[in-house]
Amino acid sequence: MVNTIDMQDMRYLNLFGKTTKIATRFCFKYNEAIIFCVPKNLVSRAIGEEGRNVKKISEILRKKIKIIPSPRGIQDARIFIEAVVSPVTFKDFEVKDNEIIITAGTGSKAALIGRNKRRLLELQRVVKDFFGKELKIV
Repeated sequence: MVNTIDMQDMRYLNLFGKTTKIATRFCFKYNEAIIFCVPKNLVSRAIGEEGRNVKKISEILRKKIKIIPSPRGIQDARIFIEAVVSPVTFKDFEVKDNEIIITAGTGSKAALIGRNKRRLLELQRVVKDFFGKELKIV
């Protein structure tokens, strides 16, 4: 799982915990959004009634917020990565020895890689932290 938590991430996690009353230790940035991972059965409680908690945190931080279910293992990798990159979609997902391969169309591939490979590098870091595998987009 996520290895290092810097001070800024600690502040995000504390704000999330105080607002939602749910403790989590998984928080990362992807595509200028802050993504929190909570157990699957607590996602709706974390979002709050009519998205109240997400709106409150988003207003305080002035950033886009996503709350997604945390993966329980490599079998949840596809669902987890789809949730992270949403609304961008990909065609195929394959787990080989020590790497995860995502096959995407030209438009989706460009959106997944991003300008100067910024999104690709962010997603590679997230996949490495959560699953210990390398990520390739083809």
